[in-house]
Amino acid sequence: MGRKKCNILACFAVVMFMWTSLAVASSRQSGTITMEFDLSGHNVNEEARLWVPYPVSDRDQVITNVKISGDFAESAIYTDQIYSTPMLYARWDTGAQNRRLTFSFHAVRDEVVRRDFPVEEASWAPADYAMYLAPTSLGPIDGPVKMLADQITQGKTTVLGKSKAIYDWVCENMYRDPKTIGCGPGDVCALLERPGGKCTDIHSVYVSLSRAAGVPAREIFGIRQGKKAEQDITSWQHCWAEFYLPGYGWVPVDPADVRKMMLKHDLKVEDEKAREYRKYFWGAWDQYRVKLAMGRDLLLNPPQYGKPLNTFGYPYAQIGQETLDWLDPKTFKYTITYQQ
Repeated sequence: MGRKKCNILACFAVVMFMWTSLAVASSRQSGTITMEFDLSGHNVNEEARLWVPYPVSDRDQVITNVKISGDFAESAIYTDQIYSTPMLYARWDTGAQNRRLTFSFHAVRDEVVRRDFPVEEASWAPADYAMYLAPTSLGPIDGPVKMLADQITQGKTTVLGKSKAIYDWVCENMYRDPKTIGCGPGDVCALLERPGGKCTDIHSVYVSLSRAAGVPAREIFGIRQGKKAEQDITSWQHCWAEFYLPGYGWVPVDPADVRKMMLKHDLKVEDEKAREYRKYFWGAWDQYRVKLAMGRDLLLNPPQYGKPLNTFGYPYAQIGQETLDWLDPKTFKYTITYQQ
């Protein structure tokens, strides 16, 4: 009888182990992302320069097997001085007939769920998070933005309460506009007048309202992984966000994906499925994404010609002092593929 009981317990343990393994596997996505660039079709009498967001490992993703090849005159990995955002830089000399670069890496990304919030918030010094409470060129925190933030968070006294109120307002009042080019510029004042856009637009509003309410917040720029064995993900860039909860850390949110799912499935705010998406993306990100960059108004390294870069979610290139349109494949030739 004792041996039979032991066998039953052993079988139960094996089943639980297999179930746990499957659960872990289902919340992790991995694959190789390959970026291929060709700047050969541009003026050979001008120097060509290319900057590419460069992913690194952190607590949510592991980046390995990085490979860089091409006919460039020089290449290196640098960071900007403000956000320490990594970037791959390559340069081709004047007169170079061919200007090609291939950059690939293997990414393992975990689903992120952080909702075990403390009952009481710890004391904190806003000065320690000044960078994430400051305005940006397209994200003011005064005037109409401040007035709206105060209205949304009226009666809320905690960081968590204010954050949730702003998240709910964005989910209820903004919408995904499929006609928006790329991820959108994130012009907050324009978006308050016409609250339709894509991920950068929606999260720029979330971040500006949060900062105006005294909640540290920031955007994250990356790219989605595929769900098939091999896919072209050249236009799969995505932006998401997080806010800082004192005594806890950075909390993930993605109201843009809430609105994307609502558009995809033709859902209204009050629909049960919409509420499920809204509940999930408050404190969570799915595993089908890879973080590439952070920061707004970036001065690249080496510096680009012209004004700071609004966002760095896409590759960036200049021929001489002319900036190529990273959203036009006829002007800026590159492809990004995903392989499981």
